[in-house]
Amino acid sequence: MARGFAYLVAILDGYSRKVLAWDLSNSLEAGFCVDCLEEALRRWDRPSIFNTDQGAQFTREAFTGVLEGAGVAVSRDGRGRALDNSFVERLWRSVKHEAVYLKGYAAMSEARSGLGESFVFYNGERPHQGLNDRTPDEVYSSGMGGGAKIVDQFSTAGTWPPVPLDAKGDYIPATPGQRRTAA
Repeated sequence: MARGFAYLVAILDGYSRKVLAWDLSNSLEAGFCVDCLEEALRRWDRPSIFNTDQGAQFTREAFTGVLEGAGVAVSRDGRGRALDNSFVERLWRSVKHEAVYLKGYAAMSEARSGLGESFVFYNGERPHQGLNDRTPDEVYSSGMGGGAKIVDQFSTAGTWPPVPLDAKGDYIPATPGQRRTAA
């Protein structure tokens, strides 16, 4: 921003790509990430697995303790492997190119308002090619049509999220209601 930095956290449903919760802070302390996580867990279905990157705010006991206390398994990307959490990386690209760079927010309040509008659009109006041109809200509410084929040029072993394949090597989509959440 014009003066200082703003840090954004978002909790994303990996199946539907719906942004379940988000928050903005002027510091990288874990508190705003924990608050965002707690909001997502209060408002939405609990995931069986929660994936994060290696950021200090996501590896702290304050964050992981909330997940473990809710009975949610914690998964982390490999160090330096942004593609392990490609859905969130794609969200960041969309946010930057469709909101942040175009609007050049000068103040936190302006950024908070603009990002709020962007996430409403992202969830409810912006069709996603990977969701067969449906919106994240449509896929989340129906529990059908989400997931993704994640291609690894070497193998599917060790990728995240795990890629279930049938006997022919084709992707098996997630069953309705199956949730994979990421931050």
